[in-house]
Amino acid sequence: MIWILLLLIVVLLFSCLRIVPQAQEYVIEFLGKYRTTWGAGLHFKIPILERISRKITLKEQVLDSAPQPVITKDNVTMRIDTVVYYRIFDAKLYTYGVVNPVNALENLTATTLRNIVGELELDGTLTSRDTINSKMTAILDDATDVWGMKVNRVELKNIIPPEEIQSAMEKQMKAERDRRETLLQAEGHKAAAITRAEGDKQAMILAAEGERDARIARAEGEAKAIFLRKKAEADGLLALKEVGVDAAVIELKKYEALVNMANGTASKLIIPTDAVNAVTNNAIFSETTGLGDTTKPVIKEIKSKKEDPCCD
Repeated sequence: MIWILLLLIVVLLFSCLRIVPQAQEYVIEFLGKYRTTWGAGLHFKIPILERISRKITLKEQVLDSAPQPVITKDNVTMRIDTVVYYRIFDAKLYTYGVVNPVNALENLTATTLRNIVGELELDGTLTSRDTINSKMTAILDDATDVWGMKVNRVELKNIIPPEEIQSAMEKQMKAERDRRETLLQAEGHKAAAITRAEGDKQAMILAAEGERDARIARAEGEAKAIFLRKKAEADGLLALKEVGVDAAVIELKKYEALVNMANGTASKLIIPTDAVNAVTNNAIFSETTGLGDTTKPVIKEIKSKKEDPCCD
């Protein structure tokens, strides 16, 4: 009997040993009154006198609420569902602070959402997700401190407006897309016209520069040709001067130049008086002195006068 009693005592003692897993806490009550909170590790519970009131997990938890009907400031009813991320930081407050803390948090989330959205219009609600999330996080975190809960963040999962509002929004979005498309096309045509105009301008500038360069080159060529021609004439005159050509020959050369200029049909040649006089004087001088005259003189034969027989 003693061995059996000892065995029962050992079994009872071993049954009172508890191992608390990591990231969990146990709330212990002694005779129905809170005594302590066990953390992770091995603990011994006094049989019959102590009991585990609640097992609490310290991990972050997610509360996914069902869609709630919400009325905006401009009397539009929509359905919004939220996701709340929270964790328990005080097992005692979580156990004794409120009955069914998760249900309390869900109801508090719904009422807070209605209060915040009720101050916004439809467009503000659709475009102010971040504002709504931050406001709800601050309000819920402050309200759940007494429950031993820490609300880390709140996210609006879905915003479901009425069907007629959705249809109007789709039409508005389509009109906005059409407007943007028209603007983009107009900007594209404008850019293309500007590019073409700039291209034509550059082409005209390049053509003008090319014409200018061509004219300059032609003018330089003509100037060089004139210079060379005049230089040749000057060299020719210098050569004539060196061989001692007199003024008469020079005047004759002028006359020949005038004849060459008048080479053609229906041309009139006007000879200056001084040139004619020079040629005439030269001819008289040649006839008088015999210098410069290349024609052979005509020798006249003097026939002897026959005797008249009748006069003898």
